Amino acid sequence: MMRTDWRDHDWQLLHTTPQSPTLHMALDDVLTHEVGAGRRKATLRIWEWAAPAVVIGRFQSLRNEVDADAARRHGIEIVRRVSGGGAMFIEPGNTITYSIYAPQSLVKGLSFQEAYAFLDAWVLQALAELGIQAWYQPLNDITSEGGKIAGAAQVHRGGAVLHHVTMAYDIDATKMLEVLRIGREKLSDKGTVSAAKRVDPLRSQTGLPREAVIERMIATFRRLHGLSEDDLHARELGQAKKLAQTKFSSAAWIADVA
Repeated sequence: MMRTDWRDHDWQLLHTTPQSPTLHMALDDVLTHEVGAGRRKATLRIWEWAAPAVVIGRFQSLRNEVDADAARRHGIEIVRRVSGGGAMFIEPGNTITYSIYAPQSLVKGLSFQEAYAFLDAWVLQALAELGIQAWYQPLNDITSEGGKIAGAAQVHRGGAVLHHVTMAYDIDATKMLEVLRIGREKLSDKGTVSAAKRVDPLRSQTGLPREAVIERMIATFRRLHGLSEDDLHARELGQAKKLAQTKFSSAAWIADVA
C-alpha cells in the first residue's frame, strides 16, 4: 500500500442536524468502518450536539474520570467513545467537534505523533486565518499562548483512520470541574479562575460566533484539500441508530472500565 496525500481523496463533508451523544459515538464507529470497507469516500464530519455530555476515552475508568452524581444533577449524559485519549466536557453551543475518516493510506508510515500533527495541520491554518497562533502539542492537544484549545483522539482499524477533535469554543469551568474529577485534581490548588485559563475558549480569542469559526474551518479545508457536500446514507444512519441503542447506550459499554 502506497502512502496517499490529501488531494488523492475525494473528500466529503457531513454537517447535519444535532444528534444525541450516543448516536455520535455510533456514527464514528460506523463511518470509520464504511470508509475502511471502501463504501464511503474520505469524509470530514462536523458534529452538532443535541445535548450536553461527558465523553470518556475507550480505556478510561468511568469512576476515576467522572462524578456521576454531578453529571446527573446537571443533566449531562456520560458516553464512551471507540478511541483512546482523555475525557471531554461537551455543551452544545460551547463546543466544536469534528471527525476525519480516511483510508489508512493517508497516514501510512507515520508515527502516532506525526499522524496527529498531519491530520490537524489544516485546523492550525484555519485558526491562523482567524488570528490565533496555535500549535500542535504532542501527543494530542492543540494549544495557544492563551491556553489549550482542543484535544484529539485517534484510532486505526479496518483499513481506516478515525481522527476526532473537540475544541472549546466557550466553557463553563465551574460546571466542568464539578463533573470531571481529573480537572478538579489538576486545578484544585489554583481555583476555578485558572481552570478557565487552562482551556482557553475560541470565543475569547476570536470574538466570533461559533458558526463563523466553523465556516472558516470548512472553507480552509475545502481550499487546501477539496470538499464536496454529502449526507448520511440511509444505511449508515440505520446502522448507527441500532448501535447507539444496543452498544453505546448500554451500561456494559459505558462502565466497561469501571
